[in-house]
Amino acid sequence: MVEPRGHRVLLGVTGGIAAYKAAILGRLLTAADLEVTAVLTDAATRFVGVETFSALTGRSAYGTLWDRPGEVLHVRLAHATDVAVVAPCTANVLAKLASGIADDLLTATLLEYRGPLVIAPAMHTGMWSAPATQANVAMLTSRGVRVVGPVEGALAHGDEGLGRMSEPEEIAAAVIGSLRPRDLDGIRVVVSAGPTHEPIDPVRFIGNRSSGKMGVAVAAEAAARGAVVTLVLGPGTVEAPTGVEVVPVATAEEMRAAIVDRSPEADVIVMAAAVADFRPKTVAETKLKKDAGAPELLLEPTPDILVELGERKRDGQILVGFAAETQEAESAGAEKLRRKRVDLFVANLVGKDGTGFGSDRNEAAILGPNGPVEAMRTWTKAELARAIMDRAAGTLGRSP
Repeated sequence: MVEPRGHRVLLGVTGGIAAYKAAILGRLLTAADLEVTAVLTDAATRFVGVETFSALTGRSAYGTLWDRPGEVLHVRLAHATDVAVVAPCTANVLAKLASGIADDLLTATLLEYRGPLVIAPAMHTGMWSAPATQANVAMLTSRGVRVVGPVEGALAHGDEGLGRMSEPEEIAAAVIGSLRPRDLDGIRVVVSAGPTHEPIDPVRFIGNRSSGKMGVAVAAEAAARGAVVTLVLGPGTVEAPTGVEVVPVATAEEMRAAIVDRSPEADVIVMAAAVADFRPKTVAETKLKKDAGAPELLLEPTPDILVELGERKRDGQILVGFAAETQEAESAGAEKLRRKRVDLFVANLVGKDGTGFGSDRNEAAILGPNGPVEAMRTWTKAELARAIMDRAAGTLGRSP
């Protein structure tokens, strides 16, 4: 699959207090090897300057239709853009985009532009909930515009409510996702993520160090490529991506029930969760007291969800398993792939050079029925998620 490096991004900035976050967004997109050209409305320049974006992106930023006399600037910019994003997008500019008004450089450029568009609304709660704004959002969405946020939080003048712009990291992910191939449109994907917590008593549990980052990365990648994604999320430390159905669970049995219930309709199941292998056979009804002495815990195995999914797997369904090992990860993964009737298996070597649980990197190999399809190496979790979904798309005959 082609990486989004080198693609050209038009970053539109409009006149809201969240305009300062657009500078962070510009830096994030530039760090992702994208060519970012910023276009600011006149109102935006009351909060941030054109020069700020030129310095952060290394490319000329613009503020008016007349910044380049002698050329039709809005047409040139529109034709030199692979993906456009407006962040923040005020109620005023949102209405202009819906109505086709082109009275400044940004709106004229976007009226001429024909590629993917991401908008990140930011405004006070009353403006966001106004029928006119919601009608404009519905119109833009029906045209294929991707809307990120807004979210609950602090607004201008000390107010709180729905209308705060999403964080730059989330907007950047949506922009990069818009450059992904839509090779999984309509494909149903179920992903598990995070640990499970097996209770000892009402306040203690047996668990592991999983954060849920890997499964969340898989869910985000699948959604960006058009899949209908359900994320069964254990009690990790990472938030779920936007645009997916989230089913929160705590224990291995809850995770099993949620996934098995959804497995018949799934085209792809990715078991990235670190499900606890054992749980206490009995759970104390009240908190165990330290002065009563150390309890003797009798453990029993938790259900092997991957084995059950392998037994239930229907023709054409793709099942992806994960395992974390501290040694001989590939041989252990190959044995589990055969025994559990899995199509792909991700063998993770944890604890090496800061990779694995809680990290943004994995030391991993992807195994198939005939051996490794991706050799053991260090990946970012996003890269590994992309490789997994590339393989799934290819098996489904959906490669771009």
